Parts: sequence; C-alpha cells; structure tokens
Amino acid sequence: MIRNKKKIVILGGGFAGVECAKQLETRFGHDPKIELIMVSEDNFLLFTPMLPQVASGMIETRHIVLPIRTICQKTKFYEGRIKNIDPYGKLVNLWGAGDKRSISIHYDHLVVALGSETNFFGMADVEKNAYTMKTLNDAVMLRNRVIDMLEQAENETDPILRKSLLNFVVVGGGFAGIETAGELMDLLLDARKHYPTIREGDPKVVVLEALPTILPGFNEKLAEFAKGKMSQRGIDIRLKTAVTSFDGNEVTTKLLDETSKDSMDDSKVGSIITKTLVWTAGVTPVNTIKRSMFKTDKGKMVVDEYLEVPEFPGVFAIGDCALVTDPKTQRPHAPTAQIAEAQAKTVASNLAALIKNSQKEKFEYYSKGQMAIIGKRTGIATFLGMNISGFWAWLVWRNVYLSKMATLEKKTRVLLDWTIDLFFDRDISRLKLMKRNEEKEYKGLDEVDDVW
Repeated sequence: MIRNKKKIVILGGGFAGVECAKQLETRFGHDPKIELIMVSEDNFLLFTPMLPQVASGMIETRHIVLPIRTICQKTKFYEGRIKNIDPYGKLVNLWGAGDKRSISIHYDHLVVALGSETNFFGMADVEKNAYTMKTLNDAVMLRNRVIDMLEQAENETDPILRKSLLNFVVVGGGFAGIETAGELMDLLLDARKHYPTIREGDPKVVVLEALPTILPGFNEKLAEFAKGKMSQRGIDIRLKTAVTSFDGNEVTTKLLDETSKDSMDDSKVGSIITKTLVWTAGVTPVNTIKRSMFKTDKGKMVVDEYLEVPEFPGVFAIGDCALVTDPKTQRPHAPTAQIAEAQAKTVASNLAALIKNSQKEKFEYYSKGQMAIIGKRTGIATFLGMNISGFWAWLVWRNVYLSKMATLEKKTRVLLDWTIDLFFDRDISRLKLMKRNEEKEYKGLDEVDDVW
C-alpha cells in the first residue's frame, strides 16, 4: 500500500467537477501514487439544460440525473456539505448534521467547482415567494404549482382571483427563462383541455427581461425569431422591464427607460397580478466561496490565465464560481455548462503538468455554438457556423444534448420520454410533495474522523 499518495480533491459535482474528474481518471485512474477525491452535496450530476422539460412533465424526474459513482468510478466520493476550506493547512472540512459526522479531508491539489446559487439582488420578498429553476426539486415544485393553479382556477368564480391564478410570470430572458416559459406554455396548452371552464386564452405566460433583448449573446436575428415565435404562441415578452417586488399576489415592475431622469416616475411603474413567479434572472457564487480565504471579485474566485489561484499554487477554480474574463468582450464568461467543461479539461491538463513538472497551458475558449428550444418543436441554434431556426434547430438541440448524456440507460430513457410526448398529452397528476425544511444548525466539528 502506498502511503504518500498525492491527493487531488474536487469540490462540486456539477458539469465542471464531473468533467474534471473524468479527465483526471483518464490520466491517473491507474496510477497508484495519485488519489482522486470528489465532494458534492448530491450524489448525482443534474442535467440542468433539461430541467424545464421536467417542470413541464415531458421528461421523468430521474431521467436527467446521473449517479456520480457510475460516471466517475475511479474517484473516491463523499456526499456532504462543505463547512470551510483551509488553503494554508490544505484541508477541506465538511459539516456534520443529523446522522452525518464531520470529516476533514487533506489535499495536495484542489479544484473548486462549487457552481452558483440563485441571485435575488437583495429582494427578500421575491426570494421568499418566487419559484426557482436550479434544482430537481425546483422543477417538480413548479410543475405541481402549475397544476394546482389550474385545479383552483377551474372552479373559481371571482374573475380577478381567477386571473391571478392563471397568470404565470417568468423573470429573466436568458436560456433558462426562455426555455422555461416555452415549456410552461406547452404544459398549459396540453393540460387546459382537461379543464372545461378554462378557455384557450385564459392561461397567460409573461416573460420579464431587464435588457432590451432576450437571449443575450445569441445572434440578433435568431433572438428576434425566438421572440416572434413565442409571441405568436401567446407568450407576452416584456423587455427593459425590471422586477421591484413580489408579495405572492402581485409583482411590481419598473420600465427601464434611459431617457427618463426621474427614477420615481409613476408612468414607468407597473404591476401584474399573479400567484406564480418563476425567477431565473441571475446567479451568484455560493457562500462557501464568499466567506473563504480566497481572493474574490464580485463573489467569484480570482484566477490567472491557467485557472489557478495566484496566492495558492495547486488550487484551481472552474465553472460559475471562477472569475474568468473573455479577452474578446473583456467581460466574464457566461455561466454555461459548455464553458465549465472546457475549463475542466484545461485544469485537468494543468494538474497533470504540475505533477509531471511540465508546462501548463493557458485557458482559451472557442464556442461550439449555442442552442435554445422555445417550445412546441421549435428552437434556434448557432451550430458549426450556421444559424438555424425552427424545427431543424429543435432537432439539433435534442441530438446534441442526448449525445451528452453520460450513460446509454439515460439516453434511452430520455429518448423514450420524447417519443411518448409525440403521441400523448402531458400528465396532469399533481404529486403532493412537501418542501423539506432545511436544517439550520449543523453539528460542529468536535472530532476529526478521517484525515487523508
């Protein structure tokens, strides 16, 4: 048994963390001198691009989760929540809670890929009352909510209350917001036929976007095509509109007009009565990063051109939690899975270079294209230098994302779900799942169980 193994610890089981582990396994999977360790709060990789399809009932919940132990079989895995990172002592401490005991893990090299969480920009009432689209639980909760609103509206006699039940507001015109709005409309149109008193135009989906266009960064003509198609299907897209509050019954908005000098101009303030607001308008790094000893800028870890933390050699950061600037735009890279996986490959290569005392490589990103589906077998895509819209873009989206599913089992299950959707309407059964109360107190680190 080799006692002095070099330990590479990866924090986070998202696209960045899993891709990094897979790349390192190909390099060091059979090297007895190297031990690979991963820590994640969940024991699965969530395929987030398909979350809106789970929310609409097109895809079954378990079909977009891939157990990390089946993908990264040569990596030692810990399911746990990170308490803190000590870069001086080269330790990662995990919380203990309930039946879980505290653990300290020593590392020689560290990859921080902790992703992000939803950013409500300080609006406590929105955070309290809005639905989000970051986790599997979010998608299931939203689907249940939509069906619950239809059930209530079917027998509601008060026209104002009925309208608020059937108004669904999505905040954010990026990929998550647009795809969620499209899938919501598909679900509502499919489900409506089972509710005799709800007429075709009654359910409304409204998208609020603070920028002057949806899908920022996309080809302008494709973004306009998406906006036009969604408007034809009855989705109300309101640009230059920011949310200022949401109390669970009414969302207040402000029209962002650069020509107006009066920020309190009443003509710029509006409201929408709704019981359901879905927030997809931004992300922020997790608190573990913000309160760490690492240098941060806007909450993200500052890294060099090798994605390494300058103050702590051997520590790398990738994905949504790393501040990596695009040299073309001089702005941070977008928080996408494609970029996260590209960074993971660079870091795996640089870790191999450190261990073998060879030259590290700088991170350079070349986009392979962008894709979005906007509902009802319609999409837009920039792929291999071509701009595609309509049915063919929708087909490209499906083929590309199906190819990215890590196992044949999951590919087959998702393909079957899509095939069934061609012939049958969405299921309107509402699963009465309760939101689990998060544990506020965690058992302190009273003893060290394992030191690696």
